[in-house]
Parts: sequence; C-alpha cells; structure tokens
Amino acid sequence: MNYPDDAPASQQIYARARHVLPGGNTRTTVYMKPFPLYAVRGEGCRVWDADGAERIDCINNFTAMIHGYCHPKVDEAVRKQLALGTCFGMPTESEIELAEILCERLAGVDQVRFTNSGTEAVMMALKAARAFTGREKIAKVEGAYHGSYDYAEVSLDSAPANWGDSAPTSTPYAKGTPTGVLDDVVVLPFNNTELTERLLREQAGQLAAVLVDPMPNRAGLVPATAEYMACLARVAKETGTLLIFDEVISLRLGYHGAQGIWGVKPDLTTLGKIIGGGYPIGAVGGREEVMAVFDPTSGKPALPHGGTFSANPISMRAGIASLRLLDKPAFERLEAIGNRVRQGIDAAFERLGIPGRTTGRGSLLKVHFTNNAVVDYRSAYQNADTAKLLATFNLGLLNRGVLAASYGLMALSTSMSDADIDQVIAAAEGALHDVVQSLETAQAV
Repeated sequence: MNYPDDAPASQQIYARARHVLPGGNTRTTVYMKPFPLYAVRGEGCRVWDADGAERIDCINNFTAMIHGYCHPKVDEAVRKQLALGTCFGMPTESEIELAEILCERLAGVDQVRFTNSGTEAVMMALKAARAFTGREKIAKVEGAYHGSYDYAEVSLDSAPANWGDSAPTSTPYAKGTPTGVLDDVVVLPFNNTELTERLLREQAGQLAAVLVDPMPNRAGLVPATAEYMACLARVAKETGTLLIFDEVISLRLGYHGAQGIWGVKPDLTTLGKIIGGGYPIGAVGGREEVMAVFDPTSGKPALPHGGTFSANPISMRAGIASLRLLDKPAFERLEAIGNRVRQGIDAAFERLGIPGRTTGRGSLLKVHFTNNAVVDYRSAYQNADTAKLLATFNLGLLNRGVLAASYGLMALSTSMSDADIDQVIAAAEGALHDVVQSLETAQAV
C-alpha cells in the first residue's frame, strides 16, 4: 500500500469527520497529514484500516495494548462482566482484586485509588502531594509528558528560543495557561544531577512533589541514570518533598515496574494504559500515610475524589486478566524482542552510514536521527532537518506494513512472533533506505 494514494476510504471518512470534529480530530496524537488512516479491526499485533490494508501495530494505542488486540483471556473476562453489568453506583470486588495485584508488585504502593485515565491519575497525585505537604509548587522534568493537566504540561515542548542559558524555564504548552501555573512549576534538566539538586534545594520549602518518569517518552525515551534517580529520592526525602513516579508507560518495563528496576521506592505512583487491558483506566497509588488524604471514613477527606466511571468493573476485570498474563516470563520475552529490534535498527543505521540510533529499554524504543549522545530532552530535540528525516522514515514504515508513532516511538506486544519481529526490522531497514534516497535527492538539488 502507498499512503495516501491507496487510502480513498479513509480519505472519505476524514472528509465526513471534518464536519463534526474540530479539524476532523478528537486526539491530536492520531492526526496525520493529509488525513489519518481509520482503524476498523485489530487482532493480535495487527490492525486493518478502512481500505483493507493490514499492518503490524507498533503503536499499541500509545503503549496501552501490551497484549495486542482481542486477547482471548481478556475478552473472556470482559464478556463475563458484560452479562453482569458495566458500571454501578456501588463498589465492586473487582477493584479490590486489581488493587491487590498492584500493591503486591509495586514496592511504593500500599494502597490504590482508581481513576479514568493517566492524565487524571497524575492530576490526583499532584493534588494529593499538595494536600499532604501543605505546599503548592511541583517540580517536573523538561520535555516530559504527564498528560493534559495544566501543571503537568509545563515545558512539554520548550524550544531553543526559550530554553534559557542554564536552568530550564517554565514555558506554556497550551495557549491560555495561567501565569500562576507557570510560577508554581520548577522545571528540571533530566539526567543533570548537579543542577537538578541545586534547583530542588532552592525551592525546597515550597515544593510539594517531584514528578518524574524514569524513561520519559517525549523527552527522548532515555532511561534515567542511577545517579539521577538516587539524587531525586535523596533530596526529596531530606526536604520533605514527595517523590512521584509516573509509571503510566514505564510499568511495562518490568514485573515490578520501573521502580523495581531502578530500586527506588516513591511516595506516590501513577498508573494507566496496560493496567486496564485495553479499557479506560488510571490509578494513583502510594504509601498508606500519603494515601490517607483520600480516606472518607472520618468525614470529608483532605482530598475528595469521585468519578462516575472510576473503578468500573469492565476496566477492572480486563486489567486483572491483562496483568495476570504479564508474568515474569512475559516480561523476559518483551525484553528480548525489544533488544532485537533496537539492535536491528542500530545495525541498519551503521550499514547505511547515516546518523541515527535508538533509545529505550524493554518493549519500548525510539528512533533518533543523530550520532550525538541522547541523554535528555535537549539532546533529543528535533530540528527541521531531523524532523523531515523522521517523517520519511515513518512513511517508509507505514508503506511497508508497520505502524509507529509520528515522533519515533515504537511499542512491542506479547502477541508478536519472531517472524513479526523480523518483519518490523526489515521494514525499518527499508524505511532507512528511503531516508538515504531523500538525502541523496536533497544533495543533488
């Protein structure tokens, strides 16, 4: 298939969408020019679009579908619950069962509060930190994505024009961000231990929490150094600041999550995506003392929290089934296929003699068109030239039967066979050949 020429059905659907959706779109992340491809079916690691094209899905609905589509055990759990009811104005035992799994696996989680999305989980974690500490400011890493809450979005897409000379500045992501929000967010340079510690100590008495993703997706998908994570944990403890691990994505790195890999026990943890088995979900968990801000047993809690669909039994049952499938051998398999794809793409870069590399670990990887060390958001930042190369690469993947995120992210699933992995690597090498041709064409002009 050759996009966009061979996708008339998706083009027609998009024309219809433009009448009732702004820009024909509900999620900015799935928009494509000149029009997106519309999914009609998924099975295992493959997805079919409205024009009948079949592709291996290395987006996984932005890392959520870790078992691919229509896994029989997840579907069976959902079907059983459908016959009993989808949601109630009452709690169900299913939320206890899912919470027990999470508490057993995650060292930093004694208790859990369910939400409807990762964005909501981060929002409630930040509010919980403020309620517990009585402080207002938060600190977060430059370029790190934590959902759509105003405070979590600060400096998400900062650029050289507003980086400043040393310490990162608080810059708005969306128009209309209140100045007060920017004033209450301290932005940290990822993997820069010395400057990060200085910034945290300067604001220590005002900081409620440090929010960190141990391998921030939008900031380059670079793992945090052991030194950096130890610094955050140490300074947070010494200054009475809560450490929040955003594991909405990084939970898929290991059986005990990223906190198990880095050996850090955060005060709060935010979760989502894979814990719902393909259904809407989020969660905030943490040590019992902090989670007490949600406790309503003695009257109005310090932090009231509702949500019509929070802990709905469909998401709970799908999540229970999904996590039970994610046993230790499953994570070992994901690690192995992730290593194969990263090594395969890195080898293709080297063979073709073009600047580039992959980052990531486990079942996650990201492609960068640079030979420079990628250690943080700024070193991973795409200029106009590298953005064009990445767009050429992604189109090459798409036309060779592989879906990847527009910003270079690829996520693998347990449903992928060795043959599927071979196909992904071959498609990536073919896409890199397209990049070489584009460079040669540009030089000839």
